[in-house]
Amino acid sequence: MTLNEYQAHALETAIYPEDSRIIYPTLGLTGEAGEVADKVKKVIRDANREFTPEKKREIMKEIGDVLWYCAALSHDLGYTLEEVAQTNVDKLSSRMERNLIHGNGDNR
Repeated sequence: MTLNEYQAHALETAIYPEDSRIIYPTLGLTGEAGEVADKVKKVIRDANREFTPEKKREIMKEIGDVLWYCAALSHDLGYTLEEVAQTNVDKLSSRMERNLIHGNGDNR
């Protein structure tokens, strides 16, 4: 499945108020990213840092929720997931070529 095919499937279930476009998926994205972090934290706290296949699968499902919100937010902003991915690859490739992969700042 391509990223754009995934995005089309995700948008079939994107049911939220029209006047909350951009805002709703942004809030959902941060919530789901927090759930990913929480599951990882609990592996550190409760499972002696042992990422069992079951724990990895739980985390993977949460990453899927993050991806769903990325698909919805990208759409609300007028982009396909493939455009977002390609833009990110281009940005990182440029930073590597210019030896700026380390450091901080969005426009380096």
